[in-house]
Amino acid sequence: MKRRNFIEFTAVTASAFAFQNAAGFPLLSFFPAEISADLVIAGGSLGGCAAALSALKNNLKVVLTVDSDWIGGQLTQQGVPPDEHQWIETHGSTRTYRQLRTAIRNYYKQHYPLTPAAMGRPYLNPGDGTVSALCCEPRVAEAVLHSMLAPYIHTKKLILLTDHAIVNADVTGDKIRSLNATGSKTGKTITLTAPYFIDATELGDLLPLTGTEYVTGAESKKQTGELHAPEKADPNNQQAFTMCFAMEHIDGANNVIDKPREYDHWRNFIPGLNPPWPGKLLDLTYSNPQTLAKRTVAFDPAGNSTGDKMNLWTYRRIINKQNFTSGFFKGDITIVNWPQNDYLPGNLIDVGKEEFNTHVDAAKQLSLSLFYWLQTGVPRPDGGGGWPGLRLRGDVLGTADGMAKRPYIRESRRIKAIFTVLEEHVGAENRALVAGKEDAGKSAIFHDTVGTGYYRIDLHPGTGGVNYIDIASLPFQIPLGALLPQRMENLLPACKNIGTTHITNGCYRLHPVEWSIGEAAGLLAAFAINKKVIPKAVRENPQLLNDFQQLVHSSGLDTHWP
Repeated sequence: MKRRNFIEFTAVTASAFAFQNAAGFPLLSFFPAEISADLVIAGGSLGGCAAALSALKNNLKVVLTVDSDWIGGQLTQQGVPPDEHQWIETHGSTRTYRQLRTAIRNYYKQHYPLTPAAMGRPYLNPGDGTVSALCCEPRVAEAVLHSMLAPYIHTKKLILLTDHAIVNADVTGDKIRSLNATGSKTGKTITLTAPYFIDATELGDLLPLTGTEYVTGAESKKQTGELHAPEKADPNNQQAFTMCFAMEHIDGANNVIDKPREYDHWRNFIPGLNPPWPGKLLDLTYSNPQTLAKRTVAFDPAGNSTGDKMNLWTYRRIINKQNFTSGFFKGDITIVNWPQNDYLPGNLIDVGKEEFNTHVDAAKQLSLSLFYWLQTGVPRPDGGGGWPGLRLRGDVLGTADGMAKRPYIRESRRIKAIFTVLEEHVGAENRALVAGKEDAGKSAIFHDTVGTGYYRIDLHPGTGGVNYIDIASLPFQIPLGALLPQRMENLLPACKNIGTTHITNGCYRLHPVEWSIGEAAGLLAAFAINKKVIPKAVRENPQLLNDFQQLVHSSGLDTHWP
């Protein structure tokens, strides 16, 4: 038998293993002990997918690990329709992000029985949810993301290891040598070696594993000078996470579930926040994110007018049955990611496995309790209480219990970066205090910009007892310095773990911005390998920086707003 090169052999085997696993076929009996590549990306978040695509297009061999059977992070595993700005169809995102959105729309047009009116809409919104111009089923988004990676899987340029989590790292000085990934279904560990590594996990998991310096929670006003920073730093004040779920309504049906075991606790739970929450969490009143005044919303899956009150049913609706031929969908389907199921009693960062699982289980109980209350007690416009026709749709999320596969994470560990984005760079009010009259209405211009983005600075209530911070921001840039750890030479962040503060994380954490960050990180790894320099040198050398920004431009990333 002809002896095959180890790297070639493991690439063939691991690629086949990963693809069959993702497709639901039986696993191969052989399992490689080591895989070598040009780039190892830990985490299949949106940033991780974007990093992989950009690196692959620049001829790198890539390993992408994800601790789930789905890729796509907040868009898929976490069940969150994209939070986007009003210019998203044309600019303020990358070319590949817009291609992703177009491909999702085309998936519906090619595979679903749309009405002629829906088929004719160039900017089809399957759910007509009000939160985004593209509210779709998470499993459709996952299928499209997988199809974008599939050519590289089949040509053995990408090894996709689903259901694998990074458990430890081999680090020498300021460089990572390898990572160990363990399969949750096999129990076996693979050693992953490469010259560069990207942390695209939702919580910045590689940072403690590799000894990379990082921060968590809220910095103080003294540390950052930010207008809305607290007087005292609190590393444990992190934005609430949420266990999202999908549900539909079948008129006339009785789908009421058994009373959740923690329902009585959550039905009477009042968040202890400052400024105060207006009442019980499971209610149709909550703190207006921008004013903190009491705000009342409505809930009506029957689709009746709710006047000037926002209807929570249509807010994150991912299927509007009226967009499809009559009878194809029995009812609309919506995603529940509301203030009412934000989990406040604890964090998921830097806690033990037992505490982590305890909080996730409690968050699921909160969401189940909210669902049960919607079935049995929520005030109806007609004066009654509850909608018994509601039913969970876990199949939409790829689960049996109706919950998303993973918690929706708003805040991660953040690298101690060469450059940190502050509120004075992107916050409208803070910017006006530090910029000249001509620049007060514009975000800071970064000489090392590698992308653009926009969203309000939107901080959900924190585990440190702080209520909403939701303030105006300005269309902003993504500085290369925020992607560079102060010390580590071959580790790059690709999502919410970049050099922002607790405050500025609030506008850099959303779907299109995370994609832009990931795409820039993948390009940076490819550029550094090609030029035989470390990433820090790219920022420090004007010619290298110019060359890299040219690569960024040619790859479809805008670096400045019009």
